[in-house]
Amino acid sequence: MKIDRINLQPDYSISRIIKGGWHLAGGHGNISEEKAIEDMKAFVEAGITTFDCADIYTGVEVLIGKFRKKYKAAFAAGDLAPIQVHTKYVPDYSALATLKKEDTTQIIDRSLQRLGVERLDLVQFAWWDYQFPRYVETAVQLAELQRQGKIRYIGVTNFDGPHLQEILDAGVPVVANQVQYSVLDQRVEKCSNSIMKKNGIQYLCYGAVAGGFLSDRYLNAPDPTQPLENRSLTKYRLIIDEFGGYDLFQKALQTLRSIADKYEVGIAEVATRYVLQKDFVASAIIGARNLNHLEKLQQISGFALDAGDLQLIENIIGQSTGPAGPFYELERDKTGKHGRIMKYNLNEE
Repeated sequence: MKIDRINLQPDYSISRIIKGGWHLAGGHGNISEEKAIEDMKAFVEAGITTFDCADIYTGVEVLIGKFRKKYKAAFAAGDLAPIQVHTKYVPDYSALATLKKEDTTQIIDRSLQRLGVERLDLVQFAWWDYQFPRYVETAVQLAELQRQGKIRYIGVTNFDGPHLQEILDAGVPVVANQVQYSVLDQRVEKCSNSIMKKNGIQYLCYGAVAGGFLSDRYLNAPDPTQPLENRSLTKYRLIIDEFGGYDLFQKALQTLRSIADKYEVGIAEVATRYVLQKDFVASAIIGARNLNHLEKLQQISGFALDAGDLQLIENIIGQSTGPAGPFYELERDKTGKHGRIMKYNLNEE
């Protein structure tokens, strides 16, 4: 079954499941370059033609660039469908106070070189700390690079509503906001939905399966012992605490499992489908490290949750305590438990 598609812009179609690249950047086990490239081909053949990466995901832009180069003839002949590569521009925390246009240009040029392209499909701009006010100025610089032909579309990453509005007011044509969105976290709904509607912006969502926690693997399983296997699991285990704790999380899994039985799919597929049916959501970014989950990802296009299913999920969410506050505020606190696990200067490293 082919993956559904959606127009992010009238002339720009993406797959509703996006292959995430963070899991290829290290810290999630050994990665075979040859195997990763062949896996990319299999994902494209299955209809997942859109890839998410970042300037700070070590080696991932280069890896996608090698995939493009190896199958250049297949793309040209139409044997492989065209791909869309969404990268990010994430200035280091240490650079936020002094960031200049030439710094921005240098990183964008580096992404172009790594990916082996003349124009980046979508650059998603992130900013660690709003106390440094250059985020509007830097977004304007990206718009200048767009006019020069180096960037096709501009998006943002982890921006809350008010700060996104500042960028829009400066005339930057934002088409997407990449955000964390899941059964466990609906913060974006409270601060961004009205802006998304007014400006025709769509969400690209990570965390739909909470790093794998929203899956059958954790149903009726004991709370995993610390330390967890990787930063992704640590991050989402903290979100479970914000949601209401491990017991409520288990109730959520049981609810999702009852819905999954109805459609003969897994918990992860229901959790992803839930996000895809939310307002203003274009796609869900799934960090599939290999082909193990490809068949299950294809199942997501084969069913839709009905009103009764959605109400069951909302009943569980109604019992949760959070996460609360503006979107991504918890993660921006460098002294808090969410912020302490972040790495803020990966370009520098």
